[in-house]
Amino acid sequence: MATIHELPRLPATELDSDRSYQKLAASIAALITEGEFKVGDRLPSERALADRFSVSRTLVREAIIVLEIQGNVEVRGGSGIYVCAPASGAVAPASAYTLSPGPGPFELLRARCLIEAEIAAVAAESRKDSDLDRIYSALAEMRENMHDKEANEAADRLFHLRIAESTGNSVLLQMVTAVWDHTKAPIWSQLEAHFHTPALRRASQDDHQRVFTALLERDADAARKAMRAHIERVISEFAQAWR
Repeated sequence: MATIHELPRLPATELDSDRSYQKLAASIAALITEGEFKVGDRLPSERALADRFSVSRTLVREAIIVLEIQGNVEVRGGSGIYVCAPASGAVAPASAYTLSPGPGPFELLRARCLIEAEIAAVAAESRKDSDLDRIYSALAEMRENMHDKEANEAADRLFHLRIAESTGNSVLLQMVTAVWDHTKAPIWSQLEAHFHTPALRRASQDDHQRVFTALLERDADAARKAMRAHIERVISEFAQAWR
């Protein structure tokens, strides 16, 4: 099995102009097919793969999730990522790694950080008392369903949509709705399976409470910072070591 020090940097390829996680997943799968990484081998670290392909570690993580969904690798928390034998015995075509035309989870979260932080600031200044009632109702549903992942996620989504709705701008609401619709993709669900825990839900509840308090006080700057801090913390959680 190749070690970190033995990994050569790949020459310029099509990957250089297409940094999608799907393309990266297909490239890593090709190395498995070609025999560089054999069944049972532990893949190099995310850092080593990121260096080899000249991409970010978060892009590598998204690619690994795709490979996991396709059955090419198994993620063993605290141990590493291991190559698996294809269930069918057949090699999947490159197109198999394009699970959806949408963005990867980290790209999505970074976009949310920019968009929703500003929307929260606008909402703090434009919201009505009736908007606050609807936002609080979603916040209360999150708290009541702390141990019900699906119900908690539904209330989480509603909380963010209610904030966008309170701006009175239908385009902003459509944008937030579209962004959240991407979280229905298989890659998002698989990533959450590794990192979405009850502790994460509790921390998110506290984050949302800070956002709500800023909206209540009509403090645009505090609302912006609270929303940004919330999403940045989620990014950090999803980027930490495999569990």
